[in-house]
Amino acid sequence: MSNHGAYTAERASALSGVPKSTIHWWDRRGVLEPSVSPKTLKLWSFEDLVALRVIYWLRQKKTSQLGHEIPSTSLSTIQTALAELRALKLPVQTDEGWSIFVTPDGHTYINAPEGPRTPDGQFRLPNLLDAIAPFSTAEGPKGPDLVRPRPQLRIVPGRLSGSPHIEDTRVETRAVAALARDGASNHRILTLYPFLTMEKIGQAVDLEDQLADNLTRQVA
Repeated sequence: MSNHGAYTAERASALSGVPKSTIHWWDRRGVLEPSVSPKTLKLWSFEDLVALRVIYWLRQKKTSQLGHEIPSTSLSTIQTALAELRALKLPVQTDEGWSIFVTPDGHTYINAPEGPRTPDGQFRLPNLLDAIAPFSTAEGPKGPDLVRPRPQLRIVPGRLSGSPHIEDTRVETRAVAALARDGASNHRILTLYPFLTMEKIGQAVDLEDQLADNLTRQVA
């Protein structure tokens, strides 16, 4: 996987929706090691965020649209799925809509406008995971959309180390939320960033509240 984006374990957990303890356990077991920095200060890439969701989903039992139980995927099949994910050419600089689809048997595909794309054409199957769309886990955390976490917010792997930011700016959502936590009103924040809007400020704070809640749920 390419090292676009750089996230600490806490940030990777909050954004992916996968519990931090699970992320560390997979690291220790060699299931998925952080690809940006595997030692000392461990840092996960944007592609790692996607991989975390893929692994989590594949390891869960699922029910088909016909009501048939789909067993959890073996670790060997998961490694095959991760190899396919590494082979995909994920968008780096664009913030256009796109996604990654995963089948229960571990095959991964990047989408075309009309649906998942394979080397020999397009198709659409039931029981797919959309690894970019909002993601929920049994433990409670809910990861946001990894491209458009809110209508006027963006995550672009090749920009600002993949940090969520307000569209068409370099203002990271955590910077806005930090001001709000320090007691600054939205009007005060707007005087510091006059090119923003109240709506964008509200969305930035709302996203960071969600991410903080994800981590709080894990230790509750």
